[in-house]
Amino acid sequence: MAIQLFKARTEAIRTLTHDVREIRLALREPGEMAFKAGQFVSFDVPNPRTGRTVTRPYSIASPPSQRNALTLVLNLVKDGPGSTYLFGLREGDGVEFKGPAGTFYLRDEPDRDVLLVATGTGIAPFRSMLCDLADRLFRRAVTLYWGLRSQKDLYYQDELAVLTKRLANFTAITTLSRPEPGWTGETGRVTRLAEDRVRSVKDLAVYLCGNSGMLREVSDIINKKGLCPIRKEKWYDDTGSHED
Repeated sequence: MAIQLFKARTEAIRTLTHDVREIRLALREPGEMAFKAGQFVSFDVPNPRTGRTVTRPYSIASPPSQRNALTLVLNLVKDGPGSTYLFGLREGDGVEFKGPAGTFYLRDEPDRDVLLVATGTGIAPFRSMLCDLADRLFRRAVTLYWGLRSQKDLYYQDELAVLTKRLANFTAITTLSRPEPGWTGETGRVTRLAEDRVRSVKDLAVYLCGNSGMLREVSDIINKKGLCPIRKEKWYDDTGSHED
């Protein structure tokens, strides 16, 4: 799929947490986008510190079956040109971006179970993948481990509950690393779930999205259990440097 310039209208904005926002963009020119679940689009935005234009990528959080609009999920980063620009959008505003792009996307592997491991807004491409798997009537086991900090950072929990009904063998576990009193779910870092709950990697495909430390640690954990495909997407630091 060739990368194109798209023009769109900001159709809907939803505040998910104190620093996370969902933005829906209705495509205008061209009116449709074909993409693979997990890919991203890029915005050219001004850097207020330097006056130069910088490019910022954001994963598409909506499924490929929705071709006339796309959804982004992002958190506000202090001094981040991309998130500052996108958080400044209002409904009805016009935007331009390029896409789709990226080699991190859901492969067609009907004979493999799927493990998704995310931290923070690394859930964005997985939302697209999970909806796509549900659209495909995927029957193998699908597991999501999602690491957040505390209760104030929770979102999409109701949506994941709905997906457990649409996906025949879907399990979603959210763990909080710094829970406040009253939390009865899983606690600790998401890497612990991969360590304790992944029994076998036979016929498994692993997708990781989040901070670079999690990517390294979970990759090491999985590799010690055996060989299987591991596909990774690192968070992009909106302040200007790509995580290593």
